Amino acid sequence: MQLSTVEIEKPEATNFILGQTHFIKSVEDLHEALYGTVPGIQFGLAFCEASGKRLVRRSGTQDALIEMATQNALRIAAGHCFIVFLGDGFFPINVLNTIKAVPEVCRIFCATANPTQVLIAETDQGRGIVGVVDGMPPLGVEAEDDVRWRKELLRAIGYKA
Repeated sequence: MQLSTVEIEKPEATNFILGQTHFIKSVEDLHEALYGTVPGIQFGLAFCEASGKRLVRRSGTQDALIEMATQNALRIAAGHCFIVFLGDGFFPINVLNTIKAVPEVCRIFCATANPTQVLIAETDQGRGIVGVVDGMPPLGVEAEDDVRWRKELLRAIGYKA
């Protein structure tokens, strides 16, 4: 077995969701789930088929995001993984529970805009995602001013009352 990393290539502020699913039907079900959850959502989705033709299946509402998802899926090249890139102003928190509720979805590896490395294990059979490195390590522990800032931010952007 060989271990390697694949960098997710995307613009700095672009959010994405990386997960694993188990059936070709996932492409249409994920598309419908995303489209039906947030009006006007912009996204690109790619899925690595693990048997049959073993193609990267893709869908979405914006060509540039579909292409970004496709290129990253080709680089990851791990069976039954999917990646969704969200357009500007759309965030994983708005669609994550809906994605997790899609019957074919097995797991979510990450949902982030951070720089991300995907840890890949490769065997004679193929490739699988072992995990992810999401962002950078902490530099310390929050102080009272940091707690106040965090709470104010969440209320200012409407995620807490």
